[in-house]
Amino acid sequence: MSLFLLELLGISVIAGTIGSILGLGGGTIITPALTLLFGIDIKYAVGASLISVIATSSGAAAAYIKDRMTNLRVGMFLEIATTIGAITGAFLGGIINPNYLYFLFGILMLYSAFAMFKKGKTELPRNVETHPLAEKLKLNGEYYDKALGKNVYYRVSGVPSGFGVMYGAGIISGLLGIGSGSFKVMAMDLFMKLPLKVSSATSNFMMGVTAAASAEVYLLRGDIDPKISAPVALGVLAGATIGTRIMQNMKSKTIRKIFIPFLVYISIEMILKGMGGK
Repeated sequence: MSLFLLELLGISVIAGTIGSILGLGGGTIITPALTLLFGIDIKYAVGASLISVIATSSGAAAAYIKDRMTNLRVGMFLEIATTIGAITGAFLGGIINPNYLYFLFGILMLYSAFAMFKKGKTELPRNVETHPLAEKLKLNGEYYDKALGKNVYYRVSGVPSGFGVMYGAGIISGLLGIGSGSFKVMAMDLFMKLPLKVSSATSNFMMGVTAAASAEVYLLRGDIDPKISAPVALGVLAGATIGTRIMQNMKSKTIRKIFIPFLVYISIEMILKGMGGK
């Protein structure tokens, strides 16, 4: 096996591990790694990134669903918002200057990082009142938290707010062609008051659905190179398997400490693009 493949596998394992823990998908790390470290053309890097997201979702979702950490009802409900948003984004492509959206969503994510930081050592959401829509749609749930050693029952709040954020995430994803894993976690954690572990697990499940649809387009364009995508998928799948085991034994406040720097980095990148800096 060549050194290139070994390095590619190594980076992919790391990306899959971090992606499955944070609910961001391996693409957050894979795309810049392939372009900056390996000098791979951006279109092939994005194609491999989509495959990595599917691999992360496939590897992580199975374990999280088995342990009832994924809230399938919330995931499918929010997928409606992202799908409608993506369609809207496609229509707005020739009307709105993407820089405005980059800047707007960058500011929103920076605020979200600050809001997460303020949560500090809070392990689970407190004093959450169930939204009437959550009752009607049966969105409330429970899971067994291995780190806390107990069953966690949670209520879902802010359903319209979460749906609105996911609609916006769908618009920006369709218009700008970027992933929305960070938006998904943000919408569920901050707006709908889900436990962070549930937000991460549900985000992993949702991203696979979105990426599968996008990957078909890249495949038809010929932008998915098997020599790159295959080792990336294998590495990410292995990493996702490792990440799910790690995440289930981590406390939410620890996951939040890792997630916030990623959120700040992504938000700064978006603000710079919005200002024409990149």
